[in-house]
Amino acid sequence: MSRPAVFLDRDGTLVEDHGFLDALDRMRLYPWTADALRLVRRAGFAVVVITNQSGVGRGIFDEAFLDAVHAELDTRLARGDARIDAYYHCPHHPTEARDAYRQVCRCRKPAPGMIEAACRDLELDPARSVMVGDRWIDVACGHAAGARSVLVRTGLGAREATAPPAGRGADAVADNLMEAVGWILRNCSN
Repeated sequence: MSRPAVFLDRDGTLVEDHGFLDALDRMRLYPWTADALRLVRRAGFAVVVITNQSGVGRGIFDEAFLDAVHAELDTRLARGDARIDAYYHCPHHPTEARDAYRQVCRCRKPAPGMIEAACRDLELDPARSVMVGDRWIDVACGHAAGARSVLVRTGLGAREATAPPAGRGADAVADNLMEAVGWILRNCSN
């Protein structure tokens, strides 16, 4: 039987968003991140990061650096007894990337390709899952995959929350990931 997941945007949701994260010493976890992840895992949800990373396609950093960022994130989360089950990223951009990375793809949010891949790979049920992010494209990605979606006001979310695009309303809007997890545990329990 497939299990539910909490799909998470990375920058602005788990860690502070400072533009392209191109140096490990610039990564800052929000103080509630590890606690929030522990709570959803304890409730039986898989935890999967779904992140657009066009910095790869633009030549700002490479895949090896992105892997190092995620390994460092794992190390920091482990100190708080938390973990992420898997990372999915899209290196493409339709206009700003170079060479083969310049394309319209199914994996770049708001398209649902990364969530669909995670559901296949990890045997997850999108109908019992939730996407959490700080942008309307995160909300749209979750809905396109058949999941519920929560917009958080961290990162770019405070600005985004003031101007929801037509047809992209979130199932909930929360101040941060911890509040989003509270909503998930109250409304999406197994």
